[in-house]
Amino acid sequence: MLTLSVCAPAQQALKGHVQITRNGHPLANASQAVVWLTPIGANLAPFQQDGSHIPQLVQKNKSFQPSLLVVPVGGKVEFPNHDPFFHNVFSLFEGKRFDLGLYESGTTRFVEFDKPGVSFIFCNIHAEMSAVVIALTTPYYGISDARGEVSIPNVPPGRYALKFFHSSVAPDGLRAMSREITIAPGDTALGTFTLTETDITVAHKNKYGRDYDRPDPNSPAYARP
Repeated sequence: MLTLSVCAPAQQALKGHVQITRNGHPLANASQAVVWLTPIGANLAPFQQDGSHIPQLVQKNKSFQPSLLVVPVGGKVEFPNHDPFFHNVFSLFEGKRFDLGLYESGTTRFVEFDKPGVSFIFCNIHAEMSAVVIALTTPYYGISDARGEVSIPNVPPGRYALKFFHSSVAPDGLRAMSREITIAPGDTALGTFTLTETDITVAHKNKYGRDYDRPDPNSPAYARP
């Protein structure tokens, strides 16, 4: 079995471009596409979270900030509540399943993402809040900027499974884009990829599988006028 040595000379960054289209037309903003490479038939370089820095999904202004995080499998994410009212963060669909319960302004919670996958994060009180955490086994990933540019640093030569994620692209479309590629010594170009946006954003249910209740202004769980 081929082993990727972490002592090998670092490759230049692989540069790629992601185009997001809708109804056949490219969108002006192609950010938030995640592209990652998982080695085939080779041992992975270590991909572990820096214990001195735990990424945050901050709850502020009835939103998660940022709305997308990529972490290594086994990595933790902090969920601090910076709003002046209660939140209840949960994920009961794909990926990591958890329910942090009701917690108030100025407090925080932690979640360990202990298996690979995509976790869709919601709040049980505020239906408009959503975010995504992707837990990967590979350190070779990049997130597109608004122009669709992606950079994946230090990728050694070898065979890889190439995969994608974008919250506006249907799972079937993402799976169809997956492929096997070979990175040769000196390669710096990953290629251009087109993802098709679809109407997949559907009003999700709360953690009990029911429609969201109308906010009760007398409840401390909701923002007051």
